[in-house]
Amino acid sequence: MVCGYSNYLTIYLLGTVFVLIGLGMNSFINSQGFAKIGMMTVLIGAVLNIILDPIFIFLFNMNVKGAALATVLSQFVSALWTIHFLRSDQTILKLKKECMYLKPYYVKRIFSLGTAGFMMGITNSIVSIVCNSTLQLYGGDLYIAIMTIINSIREVVQLPAQGFGNASQPVLGYNYGAKEYKRVLSAIRFVTLLCFGTMFVIWVLITAFPQYFINIFTHDPHMTKHAIIYIKLYFAGFFMQSLQICGQSVAVRLGKSKQAIFFSIFRKVIIVAPLTIILPRFIGIEGVFISEAISNFIGGGACYMTMWLTIGKSLKKEIS
Repeated sequence: MVCGYSNYLTIYLLGTVFVLIGLGMNSFINSQGFAKIGMMTVLIGAVLNIILDPIFIFLFNMNVKGAALATVLSQFVSALWTIHFLRSDQTILKLKKECMYLKPYYVKRIFSLGTAGFMMGITNSIVSIVCNSTLQLYGGDLYIAIMTIINSIREVVQLPAQGFGNASQPVLGYNYGAKEYKRVLSAIRFVTLLCFGTMFVIWVLITAFPQYFINIFTHDPHMTKHAIIYIKLYFAGFFMQSLQICGQSVAVRLGKSKQAIFFSIFRKVIIVAPLTIILPRFIGIEGVFISEAISNFIGGGACYMTMWLTIGKSLKKEIS
């Protein structure tokens, strides 16, 4: 199995550049208002990957290597699509070779804003390591499998709110640059209601029908019985995460990257990781799953309130 993972990782890493071009440059398509073209960039890679996977894995008997190769080729096509569009006459800002040079000021700005997203990703990885280690210590493989299922569900169901948050950023940035502060405040309120409402509905569905979400990944009755209990604990504060998504999206787009970075670290490293280690000593394995719910209430609430007390307050001053 280790050899299989190694084969997959080696081929995938060789094609990482295509992933970075396809997904990274896609932001330049979305920010110019071509949302449908940006969506096509993602769909082309995903659909082609689904088609190529069985061909390489089963028809060519490449197994794990085939899955990796299918992913790389799919991302290669997606990257070509992205570059082709950005060099076409359809785009507003065309990608030109003569303009591809670095300016220290912009590099610094891009790096500082990109660090916020990087911290969100790396803190998630830290929490996953801590969770799996704690679950192995107090519960064993069954609970690690349950957490894997829950994390997979979370990755999917939080996508709508993340999509709304990302979609709001060009609107926020454009109006902020144009000094249309009323529009910025309206956009913040709108995306907050949209994200919170969506995640609240999803939380209700997961709480009311947890077995349907779990059965996507397993039909083992023993695992399902335990997973139903823990998925409810883990997602208890799920809708509050929408406030963190909104708060961080606003902070990043309006140039407050330090604020976004802090709250990424605050929720995951300062709240979730310590609670994941401490709570199981007092309340058992349930503590690992409750930690996420607690962090959503504290971290989400703190992030959003801070955003309104700092960014929101300054915008209202500009209006008055």
